[in-house]
Amino acid sequence: SLKQATADADQARVAVEDTRLTSRIHGRVGDKTVQVGQFLGAGTRTMTIVPQESLYLVANFKETQVGLMRPGQPAEIEVDALSGVKLHGKVESLSPGTGSQFALLPPENATGNFTKVVQRVPVRIRVLAGDEARKVLVPGMSVEVTVDTRSAKDAKQRAEEESDRVQEQERAR
Repeated sequence: SLKQATADADQARVAVEDTRLTSRIHGRVGDKTVQVGQFLGAGTRTMTIVPQESLYLVANFKETQVGLMRPGQPAEIEVDALSGVKLHGKVESLSPGTGSQFALLPPENATGNFTKVVQRVPVRIRVLAGDEARKVLVPGMSVEVTVDTRSAKDAKQRAEEESDRVQEQERAR
């Protein structure tokens, strides 16, 4: 009957629509965890999308290098895959702790022995790159980053003065 055929066609159309996966962001497929013909349940992870619009990197600077780093400072980025090309970026944020503090198993020093090790602080840098560079950049690539901290040189002086004021206030108590 015509009603049955129309219902079957509608059901087939819905089934085809249910086979399409769409992303809310513009990007490239990073890895795919499903195969053609595989049945999926709601919420099943199917792939990783690498965003194309907002590229960023996380550079792990030594704690001795981040004292004058501030969000908004310009950065220069050299990517091994683009030898000789210097990209530009901006510091977005500095992690509130060192990488080891947020590790799955943070170091514990319950023995009383202490060896000073310079820690690494994750710094998120937004990459300002054009379409050609975006085609080449993929997660995990090696880069060298230089941050221009000249805009914060007076911050060191202010920190020293503040420390002296706090010490004077403590003595006055």
